[in-house]
Amino acid sequence: MAFSGHHARKRFAQHWLIDAAVLTQILDAADVQPDDRLLEVGPGRGALTERLLASSASAVHAVELDRDLVSGLRQRFADQARFSLQEGDVLSVPLTLADGRAATKVVANIPYNITGPLLERLLGRLDRPVDHPYQRLVLLLQKEVAQRIRALPGQSCFSALSVRLQLLAHCTTVCPVPPRSFKPPPKVHSEVILIEPLAPEQRLEPLLAKRVESLLRQAFLARRKMLRNTLAKVLPAAELNALADDLGISLQQRPQELSPATWVELARGLNRADLVDPEP
Repeated sequence: MAFSGHHARKRFAQHWLIDAAVLTQILDAADVQPDDRLLEVGPGRGALTERLLASSASAVHAVELDRDLVSGLRQRFADQARFSLQEGDVLSVPLTLADGRAATKVVANIPYNITGPLLERLLGRLDRPVDHPYQRLVLLLQKEVAQRIRALPGQSCFSALSVRLQLLAHCTTVCPVPPRSFKPPPKVHSEVILIEPLAPEQRLEPLLAKRVESLLRQAFLARRKMLRNTLAKVLPAAELNALADDLGISLQQRPQELSPATWVELARGLNRADLVDPEP
């Protein structure tokens, strides 16, 4: 057997998805087309890989860190001409396919301990988005992170991550994933989400994106404080009051109460004032 004697390793945060219904929903959310080139992060023993290869995708490229799993995957899919495998850390290895082309879509059971850095690598930041966005990403995440990504203003889990991701992409839930869907079961609940990045022409212009990033860092470091306090250094009080009035917001609100669109308008107003340069 390709994976004989291999056990999940805690240092790699390995929890293999074994729930057939969830695997089916992931594949359905990916909406695989014949010209798709798929990037799979963390294939494990290949349960999802097998389904991806059974789809109409033109190529499936997987990235796996565990060298024992790499060996098993190469044995298991040795006869699959459309399959390629990169051994290494997904945060540092090239994510292009074996022929040098970029993937069109991503499916990933993301190790929970690298969620933040991996999201940034796959999507970029507001002020540094990826050059060529994927058409869609279907990601299996810790439920708490998924909730933050798709949270609405005013909800307790609404955060700077919510604003960033929602300004970079359309984010929707696919399905909940309980611990029993994995082997071994994790201690937390999970969720599959669909992320559809905006086209480059729909992104914020660079100077505006830079200002939004600066505002988010400043405001959400003290999310319990009112905007009057967190934004006190960006404009004199009278001008800040005038800008808030123009935008129809109250400076007694807290950062998590403003929508992504309002953060953009606030940043736009500050750029117009041209009083404080965005942070580098």
